[in-house]
Amino acid sequence: MLPSGGVVASIIEEVYELCRADTSGTLADYIPELAAVQPDSFGICLATADGRIYGSGDLDAAFTIQSISKPFTYALALADQGPAEVARRIDVEPTGEPFNEISLDPRTQRPRNPMINAGAIAAAGLVKGTDAADRFTRIRRSYSRFAGRELTMNEDVYASEARTGYRNRAIGYLLRGADIIDVEPDEAVDRYFRQCSIDVTCRDLAVMAATLANNGVNPLTRERALTGPLVQQVLSVMTTCGMYDAAGDWVTTVGLPAKSGVGGGILAVLPGQIGIAVYSPRLDAHGSSVRGVKACRELSTRLGLHFLHVTRAAHAAIRTAYTVADTPSRLRRDPDELAVLHEFGDRARIFELHGDLLFAGAESAVRAVEDTAGELEALVLDLKEVGDVSPIAVRMIEDLRTELATAGCPVGLVDPDAKLGQLASSLDPADVHGRVFIDRDAATEWCEQLMLDKHRPAGQRQPAALTVDQHPALADMPADERERLAKEFETRTIARGELIVPRDSERCGLFLILDGRVRFTFTDRDHRRHRLITLTPGMSFGETSMLADMRYANDVYAETTVRLAVLPPARFDELTDQAPEIKLALLERLAAAAYAQADAAVRAVSAHGGA
Repeated sequence: MLPSGGVVASIIEEVYELCRADTSGTLADYIPELAAVQPDSFGICLATADGRIYGSGDLDAAFTIQSISKPFTYALALADQGPAEVARRIDVEPTGEPFNEISLDPRTQRPRNPMINAGAIAAAGLVKGTDAADRFTRIRRSYSRFAGRELTMNEDVYASEARTGYRNRAIGYLLRGADIIDVEPDEAVDRYFRQCSIDVTCRDLAVMAATLANNGVNPLTRERALTGPLVQQVLSVMTTCGMYDAAGDWVTTVGLPAKSGVGGGILAVLPGQIGIAVYSPRLDAHGSSVRGVKACRELSTRLGLHFLHVTRAAHAAIRTAYTVADTPSRLRRDPDELAVLHEFGDRARIFELHGDLLFAGAESAVRAVEDTAGELEALVLDLKEVGDVSPIAVRMIEDLRTELATAGCPVGLVDPDAKLGQLASSLDPADVHGRVFIDRDAATEWCEQLMLDKHRPAGQRQPAALTVDQHPALADMPADERERLAKEFETRTIARGELIVPRDSERCGLFLILDGRVRFTFTDRDHRRHRLITLTPGMSFGETSMLADMRYANDVYAETTVRLAVLPPARFDELTDQAPEIKLALLERLAAAAYAQADAAVRAVSAHGGA
């Protein structure tokens, strides 16, 4: 388990603590019941379009939805009447006027938009049903589909609204006089009072927002609450009109379709990605929650949520993920090491990321890691195919590395272009920001070594240096044959980084590795050199070239200082006449080893591709 609730939860908690200190604003007092709520209640909730919920504070405290109901009733009216008929009765233009202004457009005689009270009452009058009770039931059930649970009406708040709602009744009669609504004005206004009095929680609003973000499908229940084209219509009007006479400032500073309510709630949507809800009942001069507006601004700024800055791959951040047991490195391991990695390799995992890494992509990647954190002992994040990386994504990944390191899981990066800003790789095992690799293969080998260091049985040793007659190609031969053949080999020592055999070389000998590591390499499309496979003591190369008279397809380097036993081509050929039985025994052993090496190389290349 991670030592905190996770990276995203920590960011939301920071915003919550920052905004909690602000006690400015006043309670809504024109509805008596709203003036009686707990003024210090405060909650922030974020729901992703695939159903993950984060939050801080009073997430489950009930309050009435009030004007946040308006986009949802407008959505139901659109579904019932069709966009053309609704547009004939309700315009979609921002007004710059207060939400409860008693006015219609002087030219069209329509309410200017469905987010002000005139437009909302008109929308309530357009909802279909067999009678008034059925029409309200359909509204409540529609809201419930968005929230993913059955919502109920607060009778006390409804009674309070009904007692004092003279201004809204005046709007209702104005609408009826202009033939905007066909039902009795008292019925339409009463239905509006009832919809505003439905109880919700901050968590409910976040899920309702996430349903809009998810193109009308509830991410928890998977039930469709609204069709895609109507979601677009609703979000468009929320963008231009949802925050009343503060809409312009909201769009420029927050940049999210949103709706506020005098009950203290604010709902905001980033299409395709997340829904945000904030509850705090103290209001500003525009009738919006003071803390709610501040929290949304902070979240938009910190998380990079402005809808005009859109990631090209919001939910495609994780290209693939696998363990080192599934996908080994190109370093050939001995049987003892392979057995350890087979048993414990699933505790080291590699996540390949791609696309632009803004908040939504980073959140999905961080969440996937956090969901497996209790099983991890090593982690690699591969950012080689990532495009733009936002500051919040950098912060989230760094926080994740710190949390995992604290829990005992080191994290390495594949980041050759320093997209996270880390220009150096540390060799200090305690440095949580330490290891940065040029490719996945090197990072995978690092993970393997961590697993071997942690889980290798006490009596098991790492591969040791060999003499020629100890090499597996000779070791099982009869003593006299082994001694005779060993004399045919020349011993050579090659410095680290030196080229042993250039690509396209003709047959140049049979090479037995006695000490150190030998690397076969290839060059990628960016002209970076990568290894195809690394061979260790007890392995060999050159067999195929010697037997089939083939040229080398790859450069062969000394990965470390390496000691080789080399059987020159001339001596290899002479064995056919001078000691055919010894050559046959040698070839049988080399063929088995070569097959294993080829199989390992194919598995590594298929897994790691060109990196």
